[in-house]
Amino acid sequence: MLPPLPAPLPLLGHALHPVGLDEAAAWVLAAASRDGPPRLVVTLNPEIIVRARRDEALRQALARADLTVADGVGVVWAAKRAGRPLPGRVPGVDLAFEVLARGGTGLRVALVGGRPGVAERAARVATARWGVTVTTARHGYFDHRLEAEAVAAEVAAGRPQLLLAGLGEGQELLLERHLEAWGARVSIGVGGTLDVLAGSASRTPAWTRRIGLEWAWRVGFDPARWHRIPRLLDFVRLAWRQPRPSEAPRADERQRRP
Repeated sequence: MLPPLPAPLPLLGHALHPVGLDEAAAWVLAAASRDGPPRLVVTLNPEIIVRARRDEALRQALARADLTVADGVGVVWAAKRAGRPLPGRVPGVDLAFEVLARGGTGLRVALVGGRPGVAERAARVATARWGVTVTTARHGYFDHRLEAEAVAAEVAAGRPQLLLAGLGEGQELLLERHLEAWGARVSIGVGGTLDVLAGSASRTPAWTRRIGLEWAWRVGFDPARWHRIPRLLDFVRLAWRQPRPSEAPRADERQRRP
């Protein structure tokens, strides 16, 4: 049996599991080590929440996740503001690295994403560092609509236990639509994790991660990310408009309302 997960908390239209990194990694590794239906893990951040409000297919895909964790500090803040405090963040890169470290030589993993050559370099690093077996390593530059089935079949042929996919904004929807076809017991959208693992991108300074400001560092120093600022502002507005526990009407007040 899989380790039981705490009941998910509702947050801005999503069901978020109140787990920390240790509990999330243990659950993922347990799911990857057992036969059973393929499972989807979502690392929820403010941008995904904003996009899902305008994309019904994405919203439904996120709702089908077996485990949803708080990737961004904004999600943790919004949950606290709504009176639903979380144990902390579970960034996708940290979750991926922790599962690879715990799985070690007993874990078969497929890496899909990044520019040509990135996944291959990430595979060599992962094997050298943790001893994992990389069954497939391929770039994410393919037509998500026309080529997804062929890529999924390629991944499935390696019989991975875990799929780490860095496929940009559409990764959660792509993973969910082809969840059976990927052939992995657990699939996780991990954003730029493969670039970090391959050495093509560096993590922000440790102090920004400790205080939850790595997003500000990335946006402030990378003009290519400036288009994300409106989404972050939209998220702040959404979170601010949530009823806070002290603002919610009491049961006796609701009963007196006409």
